[in-house]
Amino acid sequence: MKEAILKDWEAHPMRKPKVAKVTINIGVGESGERLTKAEKMLEALVGQKPIRRRAKQTNRDFGIRRGEPIAVKVTLRGEKAEKMLKKLLAAVDNRIKASSFDEHGNLCFGIKEHINIPGVEYDPEIGIFGMDVCVTLERPGFRIAKRRRRRHHIPTRHKLTKDEGIVFMEEEFGVQIVEG
Repeated sequence: MKEAILKDWEAHPMRKPKVAKVTINIGVGESGERLTKAEKMLEALVGQKPIRRRAKQTNRDFGIRRGEPIAVKVTLRGEKAEKMLKKLLAAVDNRIKASSFDEHGNLCFGIKEHINIPGVEYDPEIGIFGMDVCVTLERPGFRIAKRRRRRHHIPTRHKLTKDEGIVFMEEEFGVQIVEG
């Protein structure tokens, strides 16, 4: 299977996937000082200002009101995204479960403590935060689905599969896929 996918990419360069974006999300669950600390930590880690995400619905058990900011996220694209992805994968020892991939080849994984990322030191003023990392993969030519003029859908034969996403991460980033 892997050899067939690699031969296909070699024969057809437009079928080889690339990293479209990397989204890092920290869900704090409350607004206030803790959210501000998470925002500062994420900005220092990435070098880009994160945006606040608001609660979609009220949950009295957790003391969350609709519209209240409860999380921060940042989206990285291009070369910056690939550099950061290498650091984030090192935090999980370059091991990802096969179940972390969806049917379109995208993957999501979590980091329990941000101090596991290489080059990040513990700051007692900020504390420790966990984060979710989502990597979106796409083939060249996916722009036709997003452009304003003459927008079209992506044909099924050009969409990524779970197996192609796994092979891409193994080849490009040296990720070891763990079953379970």
